[in-house]
Amino acid sequence: MRERVAFQEEALPQALADLARDAQMREAAILSTCNRTEIYGVAETPESAKKWLARHHRIDEARLSPFLYVLTGREAARHVFRVACGLDSMVLGEAQILGQMKTGARQAESAGTLGVYLHKLLQRAFAVAKAVRSGTAIGANTVSMAAAAVQLSGQIFESIARQRVLFIGAGEMIELCATHFLAQSPCEITVANRTVERGAALAGRLGGKAIRLDELAENLWRHDIIVSCTASPLPIIGLGLVERALKARRHHPLFMVDLAVPRDIEPEVGELDDVFLYTLDDLAQVVTVGMESRQAAVVQAEAIVSAQMEQFMHWLASREAVPLIRGLRDTFERARRHELEHALKRLAAGETAEKALSRLSERLMNKFLHAPTQALQQAGEKDRHALQRAAERLLRIREQESGFGNPKREEVR
Repeated sequence: MRERVAFQEEALPQALADLARDAQMREAAILSTCNRTEIYGVAETPESAKKWLARHHRIDEARLSPFLYVLTGREAARHVFRVACGLDSMVLGEAQILGQMKTGARQAESAGTLGVYLHKLLQRAFAVAKAVRSGTAIGANTVSMAAAAVQLSGQIFESIARQRVLFIGAGEMIELCATHFLAQSPCEITVANRTVERGAALAGRLGGKAIRLDELAENLWRHDIIVSCTASPLPIIGLGLVERALKARRHHPLFMVDLAVPRDIEPEVGELDDVFLYTLDDLAQVVTVGMESRQAAVVQAEAIVSAQMEQFMHWLASREAVPLIRGLRDTFERARRHELEHALKRLAAGETAEKALSRLSERLMNKFLHAPTQALQQAGEKDRHALQRAAERLLRIREQESGFGNPKREEVR
């Protein structure tokens, strides 16, 4: 089902336009990765987005509905922040999701569906992710086998960039490991595989070269790092082969990782001097320690998320007052202009500046206070108390009575 609701990157601009129009969303963004498809939006109801998603992917709504979850308001903000931090990822604390979210934000902006609210939400999410990664150990420890292999090799060699890496096999695990090692820019990459075509295809993607599996004997010694994961029922690298390789290397260290089950490398190889052999179980220990460390950082990360979520909700609530504030300013601006024109006419008629300014200030005060005074006088008992409290807070009447801003009271203190 996750595959059926995924969005191809090139189709997102049109999908966003359709979503905003057909689901009546004032703002919209789509996050679609290998593990999640999420719609972020500003709308009266999420039901329209659910219906649109089913129609867009031609899936019966009743069939799709059990796989969907809907979060609104405060919980929606918390969820977006947790996703950005990697707290909702399969691999806890992984950083890739943040880049994917930033791409989604850029796509929504290009499509014209990223408005004030979503822009603020996503920018705050990116800031939260940065705070979590810099303020906690959520991403500081290794939590994947491939990354563990790179980490352990870094303990043997000062720089992987100066090492030659040999990958034996061309399956999914080898490709994943190769991607991690490639990020360290090794000086040479070789892929050895029983099927030459498949090995050559992987080597091509890595910018390396391919050899046949039966060429291992004459090539093993040339490499500093060896990662093996094949489906062979018997070891393909024996003790004698490695001993000859060490002799040819003049006993320079050899780092070996055996990810195969059953093993590709004979266990006795690990007893040789200058050989550092790690198995799947060894890597699993590194990953377990990393996961425990990341779990310990979750409490700190959740606290940061909660604090930032409250700040965002405060901003969101303040946005509700914007139309009223704009209306107040427009009303008072019209009154100001009217009284200014009146005062200028009196000045032109020969009235003194002092008298004109005094009259201007009096008329402005009367105009500004007329509506609230009338509301207080005409309100019923219940409403009057609420209006009085609101007036005291808005105009800071109690603060003024207690000496706030009074020069004489300030001097006494």
